[in-house]
Amino acid sequence: MSIKVLLVDDHALIREGLRSLLEKQPDVQVVGEAEDGRKAKELVAELSPDIVIMDVTMPRLSGIEATRQITGEFPSVKVIALSIHSKRRFVADMLSAGAAGYILKECLFDELVQAIQAVAAGGRYLSPRITDVVIDDYVKRLSGGAESPLESLTGREREVLQLVAEGKSTKQIAVELHVSTKTIEANRRQIMEKLGMHSVAELTKYAIREGITALDP
Repeated sequence: MSIKVLLVDDHALIREGLRSLLEKQPDVQVVGEAEDGRKAKELVAELSPDIVIMDVTMPRLSGIEATRQITGEFPSVKVIALSIHSKRRFVADMLSAGAAGYILKECLFDELVQAIQAVAAGGRYLSPRITDVVIDDYVKRLSGGAESPLESLTGREREVLQLVAEGKSTKQIAVELHVSTKTIEANRRQIMEKLGMHSVAELTKYAIREGITALDP
């Protein structure tokens, strides 16, 4: 039986390249593509893939939050992060969100296939460079290293933070998240209070620095 894979990346060329290569694998079937985390969640519900190959930084809903929501609502679906980022923050957040694997876009295609097969069999897979990052993070936590203020935000607050940083108005965010404008205003106040910030500009800079948004600094 083929391993059903959903490709999620905001760059069409990357999705097309991955699809072309994966479709040559006899045990892999690409069932769909998504350009952001929100669309990915919709397609997981619709297509029931076995594995989602997930970019980390994307517009509308980051790969981190999409992974958190997908693994929470569809526990049988496994997520493999495929990213240019090897920094501790991205790796730790993706693994904490429930990703079963993390590989770098610079890796050889054979490594991606190996990761898919390992995760489909119930295991985990980390690129060699990522393994060092995970070990360093583990040691830091054991030694009582300080947590990032970002870890105090709820999943919904992270969603709102990303959309605020991407320039969406309160009304636009409310429509996208299917809640009232008062709810979004309350979310934003809570975010500012937790992060100790007082303006949208500060929130935007913070979101870019922490990889919450795909915007370039």
